Amino acid sequence: MTSTEATVDVIDQAVPLATDHPLYALRRQRPKIVASTQGSYESMFSPAVKGISVTERLLVALHACRLSKADTLAAHYRGRLLAEGADAGRVAAVASGNAAVPADARLQTILEFTAKLVDRPIEGDRAAIDALLGVGLSTPAIVALGQLIAFLSYQIRVAVGLQAMAQAGAGV
Repeated sequence: MTSTEATVDVIDQAVPLATDHPLYALRRQRPKIVASTQGSYESMFSPAVKGISVTERLLVALHACRLSKADTLAAHYRGRLLAEGADAGRVAAVASGNAAVPADARLQTILEFTAKLVDRPIEGDRAAIDALLGVGLSTPAIVALGQLIAFLSYQIRVAVGLQAMAQAGAGV
C-alpha cells in the first residue's frame, strides 16, 4: 500500500469516517498516531499473546465498550467475536450486561476486573489481581489484560470524541 492510498481502520469504521470526511483528513495529519493506534489494536488481539485467549480479550473489549456506552465499537467487537466462532449465548450475555450468565469463574473474574478498571480504577488493587491469579491467569496474562483495558480506554475516547465532533459538524 502506498502512502497515498486510503487506510480504513477500526476508529474510522466505528465513528464512521469515510475517506472524504474532513475528520478523516484531520486524523491523517498525524499518520504515525493513526498507524500506532491501529497497530496497537492488532497487537492487543494477536494470537501470540499467551495466557488469555483472543476470545477472552474480545469479550473484555465488548464489556468495556458496553460499560462506556461506546455502541459502535461494541458492535465491532461483537462482530469480531461471532466471526471468531465465539459462543453466541456468551457474546449476547456480555453484550447485554449480564456478565454473570457465563458459568465460567475465570471469565467472570476477568470481566469484573475490567469493570473495576473502567468504572472504578482505584479498585484495581492487590485483591483484584489476586482474584485473577486465583482463576489461573499468570502474571504476564494479567499485565496483558491491564494493557488491553488501558488501550480500550484510549480507543473508546478517540472514537467517542470523533463521533461528537462529527455530530457537531466540527470537521476541521
